[in-house]
Amino acid sequence: MSTRRHLSIFGPSVLAALFAAGLAADSSTAVPDPEALVREAINHWRGVSSAGVMTMTIHRPDWERSMSMQTWTQGSDLSLVRVTEPRRDRGNGTLMIDNSMWNYSPKVNRVIKVPSSMMGQSWMGSDFSNKDVSRADDIVDQYTHRLLELSQRDGFTEYVIESTPKEAAAVVWGKEILSIRSDLIVLQHDFYDQDGQLVKRLETLQIGEVGGRTTALRQRMHRVEKPDEWTELRVDDMNYEAQLDAGLFTLSSLRNPRS
Repeated sequence: MSTRRHLSIFGPSVLAALFAAGLAADSSTAVPDPEALVREAINHWRGVSSAGVMTMTIHRPDWERSMSMQTWTQGSDLSLVRVTEPRRDRGNGTLMIDNSMWNYSPKVNRVIKVPSSMMGQSWMGSDFSNKDVSRADDIVDQYTHRLLELSQRDGFTEYVIESTPKEAAAVVWGKEILSIRSDLIVLQHDFYDQDGQLVKRLETLQIGEVGGRTTALRQRMHRVEKPDEWTELRVDDMNYEAQLDAGLFTLSSLRNPRS
């Protein structure tokens, strides 16, 4: 089994317990490995095999619109997103297999492969990029991680981690900084350009339980230079132990959804 598919020998709940136990020990041994923490936080949000319903709200100063979506993921290499509402967007879908992405539009009945050069572009006019929607874990595989600080708040330890690309990494960002709680919830995720300037920020606005797991229920992405423009993603329902059909993550399924 490859490293990308099997993210850790520890499940999220086990690792969170280990972190919590470590905090009671000497501080020199209590701090978890930053790369492991980032990896497990991604795994906690995405799940090993998940099926869910989400709502995306795109806000602009003079208009606002929302989309309902069904989402499926299998490991770190397979994901499918399909818009169900509103009617004009119904059927639009995005499929991710390994590092390849395809979009489908029922209006033109075409499946279009997204080139790697377009992965940083907006998805469906939102503040989330194609890469964000794919939930890819490039930040684990292609970045080096170091702990900047830790603090205590509301009974949790918060870890601030700086992630910088490895020399040969083909990535957009100059660095990323994540604030992760000891129960594996990402509270904030900042994206910096190659000049070290903050470009956009993902913030967790609501935490709660869904699918038997405490996770971020509502997150907002916005670009720093346009604070009055943002996109919120809300988790309405999620099954983190979904049994998914092998044919779900295919171009045929993307074009012709099964009932």
